Amino acid sequence: MSFESWLVFVVAAALISLSPGANNLLALTNGLRFGAARSLAAVGGRIGAFAVMIVIAALGLGAVLAASELAFQIVKWVGVAYLVYLGLRALTAPAAVQSTPGGGSGAARQSVGVMARREFLVALGNPKAILVFTAVFPQFVVPGEPALPQFVVIGFTFLATECLAAFVYVLSGKVFAPLLRDRASLVNRLTGGLLLAAAGLLASASRRS
Repeated sequence: MSFESWLVFVVAAALISLSPGANNLLALTNGLRFGAARSLAAVGGRIGAFAVMIVIAALGLGAVLAASELAFQIVKWVGVAYLVYLGLRALTAPAAVQSTPGGGSGAARQSVGVMARREFLVALGNPKAILVFTAVFPQFVVPGEPALPQFVVIGFTFLATECLAAFVYVLSGKVFAPLLRDRASLVNRLTGGLLLAAAGLLASASRRS
């Protein structure tokens, strides 16, 4: 891969990573409710899931999902159901638990492990991610050259842009948190609504969109 081709991929990957998808909305709600430090640490769950998907794409197994409407729909609706579950939990959470957005009692009750697991499951439940890796990555692989080193470069570049996107969304949530301090019920409604919106975005996804 030439340096020029890599720069083109960086731009494409950044645009994909920064788009308001399910994981980015989850990062936004985490930053709003639990503060920046824990939310950024939890992004490791997302990165782990995407690393698995990159390996799947490199092995060519992503083509199976791309070719199977049934597999796509199963993965998609499992992901939608999980996001709806998270959204409803946020909407029905006791107001006292979220009394201090961005670092109060709600943050104390939420471990990084739990948050990272949510990031992992949301990413894993998004079949569009595998399709992106299957459809976009090969376009930047130079035919006739060893594929594995190119996938390693492309994969690490994409994970870096995902880290950047997570940073932007988490910090955005952190910025808004002080404005909602001591308004726990509003925080619950806002975060629940964002998670349900993420579920809607995922539900509207198709293999051709």
